[in-house]
Amino acid sequence: MKRTWKTLYRSQEHILQAARDIKVEHTPGQRWIVYVSQQEDFDRVAQTLQQVLPVTEWHQIDLRILPADLDQIQEHGLLYLPHAYVVPGGRFNEMYGWDSYFIQMGLLRDGEIDLARSMTEQLVYEIEHYGTILNANRTYQLARSQPPLLTLMILAVYAQTHDREWVRSLLPMVERFYYYWTVPPHLNPATGLSRYYALGHGPAPEVLVSEKDEDGKTHYDRVREYYRQHEVTDYDLALYYDREQDSLTDLFYQGDRSMRESGFDISNRFGPFSVDIIHYVPVCLNVLLYQMEQDIATLHEIVGQAETAQPWRDRAMDRHERIDRFLWDEAAGQYFDYNFSTGERRPYEFATTFYPLWAGIASAEQAQRVVENLDRFEMPGGLQTSTHVSGNQWDAPFGWAPLQLFAVQGLRRYGYKEDADRLARKFIAMLVQEFTNSGTLVEKYDVCACSANVSDEILFGYSSNEVGFGWTNGVFLELLAILEND
Repeated sequence: MKRTWKTLYRSQEHILQAARDIKVEHTPGQRWIVYVSQQEDFDRVAQTLQQVLPVTEWHQIDLRILPADLDQIQEHGLLYLPHAYVVPGGRFNEMYGWDSYFIQMGLLRDGEIDLARSMTEQLVYEIEHYGTILNANRTYQLARSQPPLLTLMILAVYAQTHDREWVRSLLPMVERFYYYWTVPPHLNPATGLSRYYALGHGPAPEVLVSEKDEDGKTHYDRVREYYRQHEVTDYDLALYYDREQDSLTDLFYQGDRSMRESGFDISNRFGPFSVDIIHYVPVCLNVLLYQMEQDIATLHEIVGQAETAQPWRDRAMDRHERIDRFLWDEAAGQYFDYNFSTGERRPYEFATTFYPLWAGIASAEQAQRVVENLDRFEMPGGLQTSTHVSGNQWDAPFGWAPLQLFAVQGLRRYGYKEDADRLARKFIAMLVQEFTNSGTLVEKYDVCACSANVSDEILFGYSSNEVGFGWTNGVFLELLAILEND
């Protein structure tokens, strides 16, 4: 893994490597575009890059100033970041929002403190220069973020460095990022909770180019086929599909982009292809925002501002009450996403039901009820993402490293150590087995078959299983540490 971090490492001297992108159209010989924020000193950036890059590489870069109006972007490219970061791997050759948290965990376990700190600073740079923490630092992902885990990253670095002034310097951007999620359009006033809601219009550009099957059909082509052939009762299909024109609507693409902001692309959690996500306040986002509110209070206390910490604790307490009111389902003993248009929770069993345990929101009784449902998710290779097989990669039978960690930490927090450790051992054993077979860790696994061979099972989105893989590396090290530190 120590060697792997180096292969996934990107900085200014690797900017050509980072700029290369298989997810957009590129003509051989064409220079790779890198956009620099209007707030940056363009000439200084250009001069710095010329100094660190070989002449041959510099001439393969097309450095441009990012337009103020994103609709003016005609050709997509990399968004400049000034310092080092780690990419997930495979086709994901850029810095991702929520991947970075799990990658940072691995870096800290491996003693890479400076790089872990730089990862955090690059996300803060994105807030300041690009408006929010981005899905990833490409122009086609400027209009959406990803699940908020920044404060946890800051606290993890602070635990190693005890640098209060560093924390103080980051607080304004941390609070700016918080308000990205807690004002409209992300705020749902009816519940006081937040939703995923990406901006931008039309199909996601990277999907049109890179997510094609053997017949050359894009994900959106396959979605239209599905709508033609299946009855959809999960939502009003006419909102998302014009049957007469056989076309996806503008609202479909709004939902599709928002589903990608959630990080769970794709599942049927919010109906087929999760495009109805814009009408839900989800468990995962609101638990993470509760944690963020608690963390911001802690950050204020760290820098000696105890008087400004309490309002953040109050916000967290208010969100806790709303999570209980809208997202807890007493009959099922699980946390479900709430549709504020219909006024009903969607009884779609998803591993995010363990998030409230991870954050300490659940009461002892609620935690027990959730644990009673553990066997619905637990498989030979760990935790499956949902209890539904849909042909989407964020449903059964697939398991992903982040959800293993949230569940394991949540179970241990409430004293269910035996269950937590069993899950951790199952996931670790599967990773070791598959690493022995292939020599690499990958993005996702079939936790029922304990296999990394998943492509034939995935019918929508992209079916490849990317190597690397940043968050799998990080979670492996974290789970190993949890077991070894008993």
